This record gives sequence, structure tokens and C-alpha cells, in this order.
Amino acid sequence: MSTDTTRDERPPALGTADNHDLIRVHGARVNNLKDVSVELPKRRLTVFTGVSGSGKSSLVFGTIAAESQRLINETYSAFVQGFMPTLTRPEVDVLEGLTTAILVDQERMGANPRSTVGTATDANAMLRILFSRIGKPQIGPPTAFSFNVPTRTASGAMTVDKGQGERIVVRNVVYQGGMCPRCEGMGSVNDFDLSQLYDETKSLSEGALTIPGYSMDGWYGRIFSGSGFFDMDKPIKKFTKKELHALLYKEPTKIKVEGINLTYEGVIPKIQKSMLSKDVDSLQPHVRAFVERVVTFTTCPDCDGTRLSKDARSSKIEGKNIADVCSMQISDLADWVRGVDEPSVAPLLAGLQHLLDSFAEIGLGYLSLDRPTGTLSGGESQRTKMIRHLGSSLTDVTYVFDEPTIGLHPHDIERMNGLLLQLRDKGNTVLVVEHKPETIAIADHIVDLGPGAGTAGGELVFEGTVEGLHAADTITGRHLDDRATLKEQVRSSVGALEVRGASTHNLQDVDVDIPLGVLCVVTGVAGSGKSSLINGSVAGRDSVMVIDQRAIRGSRRSNPATYTGLLDPIRKAFAKANGVKPALFSSNSEGACPACNGAGVIYTELGVMATVESICEECEGRRFQASVLEYTLGGPNIADVLAMSVTDAKEFFGDGEARTPAAHTILDRLDDVGLGYLTLGQPLPTLSGGERQRLKLATHMAEKGDVYILDEPTTGLHLADVERLLGLLDRLVDSGKSVIVIAHHQAVMARADWIIDLGPGAGHDGGRIVFEGTPADLVAARSSLTGEHLAAYIAT
Repeated sequence: MSTDTTRDERPPALGTADNHDLIRVHGARVNNLKDVSVELPKRRLTVFTGVSGSGKSSLVFGTIAAESQRLINETYSAFVQGFMPTLTRPEVDVLEGLTTAILVDQERMGANPRSTVGTATDANAMLRILFSRIGKPQIGPPTAFSFNVPTRTASGAMTVDKGQGERIVVRNVVYQGGMCPRCEGMGSVNDFDLSQLYDETKSLSEGALTIPGYSMDGWYGRIFSGSGFFDMDKPIKKFTKKELHALLYKEPTKIKVEGINLTYEGVIPKIQKSMLSKDVDSLQPHVRAFVERVVTFTTCPDCDGTRLSKDARSSKIEGKNIADVCSMQISDLADWVRGVDEPSVAPLLAGLQHLLDSFAEIGLGYLSLDRPTGTLSGGESQRTKMIRHLGSSLTDVTYVFDEPTIGLHPHDIERMNGLLLQLRDKGNTVLVVEHKPETIAIADHIVDLGPGAGTAGGELVFEGTVEGLHAADTITGRHLDDRATLKEQVRSSVGALEVRGASTHNLQDVDVDIPLGVLCVVTGVAGSGKSSLINGSVAGRDSVMVIDQRAIRGSRRSNPATYTGLLDPIRKAFAKANGVKPALFSSNSEGACPACNGAGVIYTELGVMATVESICEECEGRRFQASVLEYTLGGPNIADVLAMSVTDAKEFFGDGEARTPAAHTILDRLDDVGLGYLTLGQPLPTLSGGERQRLKLATHMAEKGDVYILDEPTTGLHLADVERLLGLLDRLVDSGKSVIVIAHHQAVMARADWIIDLGPGAGHDGGRIVFEGTPADLVAARSSLTGEHLAAYIAT
């Protein structure tokens, strides 16, 4: 009997499904987009370029990724959708060919003090299982090694209702956790300086408490006086021990004030819950200043900062406990895991090995698993989020990246480019918002938006290949080949900030003199110790202003005018001109439209369906009462002013009837940092990353300081904007300020008067000064990775 089978050797006919090889976007109008239509090839790397504020994020994140996520959410049941954020459909006519979108944005990871690199990436979960299985002595389940789980003991009886009452008796059952009982898994204990909490010569009625928000005019005053625990009019120094204990340490106690049931609690436990349960760096500036003044944090003496209980630290594998391995540099930990030979947990070891190797592959091998996530930079956070996708077997997925080269040295950008291409070559669509020429160069397809920013942008100005972009007459095309030239003459320093024996994180007893009166750039590969040197040894000194990468947070009610303080002099000018009070000219106060409460839009909640947002019919989106809009200043009303661009407002408040010097000064600074196109009332959430950082820079320029520290100021900046930023930095130095910039951008290095290069590698391979001198000397020596890349950039 023959077993031969006949095969048709002809290629299969092209099925209809094979035609869907494009993501089609037609008529996108999100934020400033003006009916943008593009067709993006699938399974290719597409880079979106354009000046900051041109509409890149609105197209990629606000349109394509947002609709993909909304459609995926709709596949879940209504019950599940009730627990998910409700997403509205983007303003776009047609969106076809979408695939599942995975977003890797530049938002920093949560600043929860209980969150570490290990807990955020599942590495800790795997290690806890490993120690619970093969650690000696065996002390319990994986929770016994978690610093976020306390040990609990339960005893008593429980009744389960199953038709007939069934009684279950529980006697002294122990649920093993790994939390250190002394510091409650925080790694540090705190102590309060009571003299900073209150002025003992004053009574509570006179405002003795110096805690932010504890005003006796509001609810706190009513709770304190209604508690009956102390005399509100007696100076605190005359309090009895019982009264002082009630004020400071009283446990939560039910009280009745004016017929309302309330809870009174001492101010110290209240502060611990409201302020100390959060990462100090995530607090508002005035609250952070209070915490730093009042509370001293010291390493927990019981767990030595490891956060873990004595039992959790007693179980070991090859001589190391879980705290030891979490404190190791990840590249060293990967080698240690390779040496653990235990067949019973082989699959777990293989998974952990792959995860740790991914850290090294992505350039984060210098981190440790016990590093708090709140201390990671924007670039480190983004790459940490990337790790879980590197080994994924998923294909035909759309990966969306927002400037993946943030915080990366030119040496590290090459590695990042390799990872992006690796994701594409697996059969995925990769969409990247990017400004760096090195990443633009590897694109299969380019979408350039512009021609300008804000209302002057939002249009498609080029679509095609890298070669086509070079020849295109767009801002990106013209600046793509920009190369910096070294200064012929550098400024001389007028003194120095001395740093001696710096040993923060990986710094190895560093001594360095940072010159004053010049533009000094601190550089080096990611993880070499730049931020540790500057933030650990320079920031915090008198007259030093730090402008870091922390995101500006704000709701739809926040805008450039409110954030910079510009609205205060404008409101006062309107009030003075019309003989009324300033509060009328605030959409968050008395002048607000009553129908929408000053939001300009009405939100209609539809349960699990997307919330409908519609323009308020009463104020037509202008946010103010009709009577307020009758008041004018030099012609326009307050809504007209908030609709002005910074450039127009600068001219308006600079001369004539509306002349307001205080407002003009702030507008001048906004124009200086390249935000002349922004409208004063544009909601903060609609600003791009680069715009928010420059808004922060403009605000800090108003503060009194002799030394400015800028952390990666070119983040989110187009090649054309970098030149403008450098001009601003030069003007700051020429005005007598000292400017220290932590940067990787070669154009910033070339403009420096002095460069401090750290390295030679990252983690314990870095932390040393490998070069100090002028940019010309660095290029001539080529003694470090930075020198080689700067020389190549200038020569290209």
C-alpha cells in the first residue's frame, strides 16, 4: 500500500487577511492635530519626529494607543470594566488595522516607599519562592520572605453559614510574614523634633502648630476645640503631660462636634499616615520641606535597613540570605543564580536567570533589587518597564515607546536601538516618539509632524524614509545633520564647589572641584554616578537650585498661568481696573461658571461606558460667569487673555493700558525657554514632556539662587529646540550664575566650559572621575567612552 502523498508546490494564494498590513489613521483631531491622516506599515519600526508640542504624542499615544486600549477593555464583561478606567474614543474619523498596543512611556515608576526594583519586576516574587523551597533552615511560605507582609497570629472561633450553622475553631494559627516589626518594612525609623512641630509660647488658637494645612480656621480647629482634651487658649508650654500626650500621640478616638460624628487623632500618628507613608520626594515642595525639617530618618537598628525580620534573614542559600542577594548588583546576582544547582527548582531558576540577564541586556545591570523605584530616573523607569516584554513570545503586537533614549549615554543608545530592532524582527509593530538622530537613523518609516508647535503644529509635514527626511524641507530634515562645534574660547571659573570623599551609592570616595561662574557638564554612561555626585554632594547647599526630571502634576484645572503664578498679577490687574475683588477672575473660585464649576466642560458618567465630555453650554467652554466676562482690561476680558499665546500676552502686558510688569516678567521667562506658542489657559495634562520640563525651568528661574543644577534638560527637546536651550544656559552664565548640567547630549557637551566625566562603567565598575577638563581636551584625549562619542559626533 503506497503512503505517498501529493503536495501542491505552488505558493498559497494571497488571502484577504494578508492585505491588512497597515494601520490606517484618517482625520485625527486629538489636542492640536488638524485632521491628520497617515498609513503606518505593520511589523516595521516607525519613528515619529517633530518639534516639542507638534502633536507626536497626541497621534501615537492619544489616538492609536488609546483606541487600541479602549477596544481591548470593551472585550471584558461589564462587571470587570467597572474596575477599569473608562476611556473615551479619540477624536478621529477612521482607525483601522489596530493590534494590541503595549505602552512603555516615560512616566516615572510609583514613588511608593514600599516599592523596589525587585517588587516592580517580579524578581522578588521569584526569589521569595526560591528561598521558601530550598533555603536552610526552612521557615515558611514565600510570604515569610516579604517585607510588606507582617507576621500575624489568629485565634478564636468562626461560624460559616451553609444552611446549618457550622462552627470552626481556630487556635493560635500563625501567618508567617517577613516584615521587620520595628520599622514595619520601611528600612528606616523616624524621630520627631517636637520643637519644629509647634511654637510652645503660643496657644492652639494663636496658631501654635507649624504643620502644613493645620489651620485653626477650618475643620482642624473645630475638631481640636470640640475634642475637649485641652484648653485651646493655653500656651502649649503650660500643657499637662496628659494634654500634651492627647495633642501629640492620642490614638483614634470617636468624638462629636456640632452634632457630627468625627474621629480625633494625635498629630504625630496623623503625620505618619498622611505624609510619612509616601515617598518624601513625591510630596509637594512645602510639605517635603516640613518633613525634612521635622523628621529625622535613621536606619532601622533591628533589621539594619534590610526591611526584613530576623527569621527571614536566618534562611540562607549557599551562605546568602534574601537581603544579601537583593542588595547585590544585578549583574553579580545573575552570576550567583547561575551557580545555584538544584534540579527541584530548575524552571524557577531558569525564569529568574532570564529576568536578571534582561536587566543586563537593557543596560540596567548596575541596579540592585532593593533599590527604591522612586529613586530611578525617567530613563531607568522606562527601561525597567521594558524588561517584561523582552522575552515575550507574543508577536503582531504594537509596542509604543516615548523617547526610549532618555537618560542614555550615546554608548547606551546603540544597545537600545538593538532592542527596538529585536522587537520588530520578532514580527511586531514598533512605534517610537524620538528626537535623537541615532534612533531616527534606524527607522523603516518616518512620520514628521509640524511645522511648528502648539497651534502652529498638528500637521503631517513628511512621511517616508530616512533618506527622504534628509532631503525634506522640514525643521527636522534641516536639523538632522546638525553637528556641534567646540568653543574656541571657554570661560574661566571664579571659584569652585569642593566635593570631598563622596561615597553616595556607587561613588568611590570621589574628590572633585566643580567650577563656578561657568557652564559645567557632568556626564558618563548610565549608572556611572552622575546624579549620585550632584544630588548627594551639591544639591541642598545654600543658593543651589535643582531643576530635576520629576513630572509636573496637575489636573485639567491647572494651566501655565496657574502653575507659574502668572495668574496672580493678571487677576490683580483686572480687579484694580474694574474696582472688584481678584477672586472673581479665577475659574477655580468665585468667578467660576456655576453650570460646570469652572471646568469648561460637563462630564456625564455612564457607568461602565465611557464618560461623555461636552462643552458647557452656559459658558461655551470659557469657564467664567457671564457677569465676570463683562469686565475688561485694555479691551479683552479674562477668558480672552487666557486664550492668548505667551508671545501675544507678553506684548499685551508689556505696554499700554494693560501694562503689568509682574506678569510681563514671567511671560518673558516662558518665551525665553521656547514656550512662546503655548496658550496661557492650556490644561497641563495636554502638554508634552518637553514642554512641562521647560515650564518648570521657567518657574525656577524666578527663584533666588547662584547655582543652577539641571538634570537632563534636553529631555523631550527637538534638535532645533536644543540650540535655543543652550542659548538660554549661556545667558544664565553670562548674567553671573553658575550652571551645572547632568547631560549626555553631545551638543550640550560641546558648548560646555568644563566637563566632568564619570565612569569608566556603571555600578561598581563606575563611580570614579575619568576626566576633568575642557571639551577640546576630552576630544583630544579620547580616554573615555564619552570622549570617543563626542569626537565622532563633531567629526561626522
